[in-house]
Amino acid sequence: MEINFNKPYLTGKEAHYIFSAVYEHNKISGNGIFTQNCQRFFEERYGFKKTLVTTSCTDALEMAAILTDIKPGDEVIMPSFTFVSTANAFILRGAKIIFADSEIFTPNIDADKLEALITEKTKVIVPVHYAGVACDMDEIMKIAEKYNLFVVEDAAQAIESFYKGKPLGSFGHLATFSFHETKNIISGEGGLLVINDKQFLKRAEIIWEKGTNRAAFFRGEINKYGWTDIGSSFLPSDIISAFLYAQLENIERIQKRRKEIWNTYFEELQETSKKGFFKLPHIPEYASNNAHMFYLVCRTYVERNKLIDFLKTKSIKTVFHYLPLHLSDFYKDKYEGEELTNAVNFSERIVRLPMFFELTQTQILYISQSIKEFFGA
Repeated sequence: MEINFNKPYLTGKEAHYIFSAVYEHNKISGNGIFTQNCQRFFEERYGFKKTLVTTSCTDALEMAAILTDIKPGDEVIMPSFTFVSTANAFILRGAKIIFADSEIFTPNIDADKLEALITEKTKVIVPVHYAGVACDMDEIMKIAEKYNLFVVEDAAQAIESFYKGKPLGSFGHLATFSFHETKNIISGEGGLLVINDKQFLKRAEIIWEKGTNRAAFFRGEINKYGWTDIGSSFLPSDIISAFLYAQLENIERIQKRRKEIWNTYFEELQETSKKGFFKLPHIPEYASNNAHMFYLVCRTYVERNKLIDFLKTKSIKTVFHYLPLHLSDFYKDKYEGEELTNAVNFSERIVRLPMFFELTQTQILYISQSIKEFFGA
């Protein structure tokens, strides 16, 4: 039987809460009781000032672009090694994307190279916490403060991850998370906008509700609502939030199992890695590991592809990851910067191993042994 790369995990309460939303609360459109429960969960668990559940992390990023008042010609710095949503959100507002290289040891943005990319047009820095491993947030926030820039954390993969003991998503003026079915905590699609800067608190909710002050009206704060700003339908159905809340109630159990899987991979493969066949994920001292993914960095592009093909013959599905955005069909003719060597290296050499809650110990050992077999170790 094939071992898939991902398998969505259900806690058992998802259908019950969806039923409750429909038949007990009679509320399946946005901003119902389960949406509010989810938002309260994030604010209480991580100390975020305010959170808004969205239909996707992409939507949360688009809200961040509106809130930071991106206009045509503004420049936004982000890593090239990221998902297209990170860039699209700001390009839709007319921004020019300035792509930065990755670090040598992690795919994260190289904070030491940021300052050289800043111009008088720079408005936002978007660090992406790849695989849930923190970027160097002290350095990034120091640079942002020096040049009066906004920071929007793309924490799509970083639920339950920390930088020096502080939750990711709590550093930037704004932050975004994803609950796509490939993430640790899921709702099929789904996302979250975190608002840490008080200047954005009121406007964020208006943008979330199609540019209206509808949420304030339903709280009884005003006697009518209307169109007060730009916005869109960024809030999800309460059915999505009901599914998400069932996951959040089980976050500690889900995280415990994912870390067990991650640690088993690491223990099984570290000896082969020490022989120089590949590199294992690097977790800096300042970062925690939320076990979002387990990947290997092979020696060459050709070897990476051969490994993927070999594991396929063993009924093991593995995948590579992003094509650097500065080399994409859409952007390559627009890119004017330097060669981003580290981003390209990670793109050509990373292979991601199966990682999901129900992956068994037997399967993990089989995958690990198959990798050793490929390298003759």
